[in-house]
Amino acid sequence: MFNWQYAVNYNLTKSLRFNMTASNNNIVRNYFEEDGNPRSDIDKTLELWDGFFDLGEPNRHSQQIQLNYELPFAKIPALDFINAQYSYTSNFDWQRGGDALAEVAQEALGDPNARINTVQNANTHALTASLTMQKFYDLIGLKKREAPTAQRGGGSRANILNQGQGDEEKVKPKTSGLFNTVVDVVTMVKRLNINYNENSGTVLPGYTQSIGFIGTTGPTLGFVLGSQSDVRFEAARNGWLTAFPDFNEQFIRRTNKQLNITATAQPTKDITIDLVADRQYSSSIQENYDLEALLDNKTGLQNQLGSFSISTMMIGTAFGKSDEFDSATFEQFKENRITIANRLVSDRGETPGTLDEDGFPQRYGKTQQEVLLPAFFAAYTGQDVNRVNLDVFRQIPIPNWNIKYTGLMQNKWFKKKFKRFSLSHGYRASYSINSFQTNLEKEQLRNDGLPLVDSENQDVLPDLILNNVVLTDQFNPLVRLDFEMQNSVSVLAEVRTDRALSLSFDNNLMTEINGKEYTVGLGYRIKDVQFVTNIGGNKTRLKGDLNLKADVSLRDNITIIRNLDINNNQITSGQNLLSIKFGADYALSKQLNVLFFYDHNFSQFAVSTAFPQTTVNAGFTLRYNFGN
Repeated sequence: MFNWQYAVNYNLTKSLRFNMTASNNNIVRNYFEEDGNPRSDIDKTLELWDGFFDLGEPNRHSQQIQLNYELPFAKIPALDFINAQYSYTSNFDWQRGGDALAEVAQEALGDPNARINTVQNANTHALTASLTMQKFYDLIGLKKREAPTAQRGGGSRANILNQGQGDEEKVKPKTSGLFNTVVDVVTMVKRLNINYNENSGTVLPGYTQSIGFIGTTGPTLGFVLGSQSDVRFEAARNGWLTAFPDFNEQFIRRTNKQLNITATAQPTKDITIDLVADRQYSSSIQENYDLEALLDNKTGLQNQLGSFSISTMMIGTAFGKSDEFDSATFEQFKENRITIANRLVSDRGETPGTLDEDGFPQRYGKTQQEVLLPAFFAAYTGQDVNRVNLDVFRQIPIPNWNIKYTGLMQNKWFKKKFKRFSLSHGYRASYSINSFQTNLEKEQLRNDGLPLVDSENQDVLPDLILNNVVLTDQFNPLVRLDFEMQNSVSVLAEVRTDRALSLSFDNNLMTEINGKEYTVGLGYRIKDVQFVTNIGGNKTRLKGDLNLKADVSLRDNITIIRNLDINNNQITSGQNLLSIKFGADYALSKQLNVLFFYDHNFSQFAVSTAFPQTTVNAGFTLRYNFGN
């Protein structure tokens, strides 16, 4: 082996930094006989220093270039509340092809120098921005007013002269209080963070060119620097792609996009609201190697695979009744389909044609994928079916939240009775496509010039096949009460709910999972509990706090499968789970701690084929800390 690495780091400006690293790996083969084909016989006449400085043949080359730029918002007075960084990273990799494949290709092409290598690249765009909103509010003049100080009159005459002024002073504090409340609401967003990351990459197999000592600029300089322009046509015209007819590795292009937005809002100092919105998209396009098509400026059959997820809002239907007998939201879903079908026909400038027995227009039946998806999304997010987006991928993420309120501790009675007292609430919801892929049947029909419809039901074939779409939401928690009293009694009580809705396009079934959980926790700390031990004949008095904690939780979850074709709902799983946990810990010394625990779980299943189960786990734990 002959390996070497090199790096270049340079600050182009105070805000722009350039970093480059590269590594090279060569294989030295001068110990083989020159005449052998393949060269498998070792040349035993070589001395120690013969060919000692032979650099060998390139085996792999990898390089990475990174540009980091501090965006100059701080130089602009009106925008100095923004702190943002942008970075661009490019990766390039050249991998030498295997000897076995080279031998087969050389024999087939009659070219002793034929070798099939692989080149791949990637680029990453990353943007991070942090907005200090208080600076922005100060910049535009959104500030609280201070209440004016009332002036006392010097006597009866002064009081008479200043009577009007005194009346004005009585009004100003109230006016200032209302103005300050409005300012608190308008300026409640204190911090905003935005992170965007986009990563793209290309794998180009069948590349026949080698590289130089420090790297290469081929197939193009842009490709080496991370450009995602399609270089296959140029490489084919220049003869840089193998003509070996049995070569079947795939050309791959990958894309990943992630957007995350977080914000902290405080309408008052006692209320904190954390907002989160995110979107993720991942895609991979694969295409079989076809040199003849590239020479004709054509591409082969492409297969796209990927996944998608975005934060959304489903609170409008979160509290609707839904059991094995009835679900108003599911009925709304079924009713939405006819509206969506008519919208698709209208938006695409088509004619409804002959209506089927259910009143659906031709080629847009009640189980057609493009009809089901928007109808499903509109029903369970509570949107107007006449205005819901018909696209598979949503663009704008809806923020979810966590809210915490501690304002009751401002009350004198609460301060006297409690050490801490808080109320919490949280909500999360998402729309996800676990996997999607190109509809190869539709692509084949398009290539053959045939109608792009399903041969069985004559519905229009979608461009992408979705296995299933999932909507989830959860109140985590719906409400949470957490306090500790002055007598060291602590109480935690919370209610959680969760819901998952999975629509399968393979069998037109919707799986609905509903769960509720109630938890009550009690804790008590007994200070300075003393124990007398006589271990090893030495009488020792131990003194420490005894912490007692008990939690009781009841969880009820049920899984229902709903059929879109027939009026049939079926419970497939679910259980009532009762959990009781008790723990007591005591510090025998600074290093030694003893813990007693008791866990009792009882579950009763919703289906008759499963028996009730009880699990009890109890014992002691001794923990010794060998540190300070």
